[in-house]
Amino acid sequence: MKSALLENHKEPLLKVQGLKKYYPYRTGWLGARKGHIQAVDDLSFVVHKGETLGIVGESGCGKSTLGQLILQLEEPTEGEVWFADQRLTGMSEKKLGSIRSDLQLIFQDPYSSLNPRLKVRDIIAEPFRIHGLPKGESLESRLAELMETVGLAKYHLDRYPHEFSGGQRQRISIARALALRPKLIVCDEAVSALDASIQAQILNLLRKLRREQGITFIFIAHGLASVKFVSDKIAVMYLGKIVELADKNELFSHPRHPYTQSLLSAIPVSHPRDKKQRIVLKGDVPSPSNPPNGCRFHTRCPIAQEICRNQSPELREITADHRVSCHFPL
Repeated sequence: MKSALLENHKEPLLKVQGLKKYYPYRTGWLGARKGHIQAVDDLSFVVHKGETLGIVGESGCGKSTLGQLILQLEEPTEGEVWFADQRLTGMSEKKLGSIRSDLQLIFQDPYSSLNPRLKVRDIIAEPFRIHGLPKGESLESRLAELMETVGLAKYHLDRYPHEFSGGQRQRISIARALALRPKLIVCDEAVSALDASIQAQILNLLRKLRREQGITFIFIAHGLASVKFVSDKIAVMYLGKIVELADKNELFSHPRHPYTQSLLSAIPVSHPRDKKQRIVLKGDVPSPSNPPNGCRFHTRCPIAQEICRNQSPELREITADHRVSCHFPL
């Protein structure tokens, strides 16, 4: 008999179609010249209910911007975001406010994301006040339940953020995100500011929440190892585009894009005998304000050919549930 969570995997919760975000800028004498920074360029994918989609790539590739677009914290230049069969893009502020409780964000920095002047009690209770939800004894009961869920004690509610370690502060941030029982949580580099041992604790907590509460996650990170640990599928981004999207085990065992292979080769091995060839990319990442013609990776790609310089490859399916944007997939 299949579990409810496995059944939920068949139900799309989030659909992104042709999503673009271009930021205008001016340069030159007196700002006369105008251009656009192409932060996110024509992204399309689906996330099913109860899944975790990991998004990985170098700094500046558009990961965080994508997360903000999904949550409608940024307005897209083009494209659509659908959540639970509702089109979020173009939705009125009033209607969007009614579904904000289903969409939550865990920030990267647990130090600056919490108001230092408020007690933990007030920080976690703030979503309830905004949405006019439980008060009195029912609120107290819910706050205690949230603290227990994230591995903290009830007496911690009456302390201030500066009295906690980095890992504990991130647990408080997670409790705040869980307060309204959301369906989708975007984790924007949620463990990158923490020590390795604390990272493992937070990653285990996120896996537990998905398993027990069926929450859908978008997990944004630099490191492929942490992304693999919590994700079902992984999207690899480069300069505003998804270059590879696959099941995590398939991606790690059969990477088809040269950029993905270079990222995997940088993961440290657990034993000195387990040596592997390091693939070092030459050159720097081009500017998103002036991306290369054709394939955006061709300026650093070891197998680039003439077609790569002139024609942009589509993100096409190579095998079942494995999509690659490359003219010559490996």
